[in-house]
Amino acid sequence: MDVSDLQRKIAEKYLEVDKKSGELFLLAVLFEEVGELAEAVRKNDVEAIEEELCDVMFMVLSIANYYGLMFERRLYEKYIEDDPSSRWDLRQ
Repeated sequence: MDVSDLQRKIAEKYLEVDKKSGELFLLAVLFEEVGELAEAVRKNDVEAIEEELCDVMFMVLSIANYYGLMFERRLYEKYIEDDPSSRWDLRQ
């Protein structure tokens, strides 16, 4: 299953409820999940990191669905074809 398939399945199951909840609610939940991910990373809890990454990805895809964005191709273009890492300041 690729990202687009996963995104479509999430939309089929959750988009109606997400539309009722609204974009600010979805964004608040994303922030909450990112906070939980940060806590898991701080504790170096690999199992919790995996769980929270799933939650963050779910919320990112839910927000994309809310706005009707299918961004798998753009993600590929931006980070695989373009490789922005050459512009990142990675001073040690």
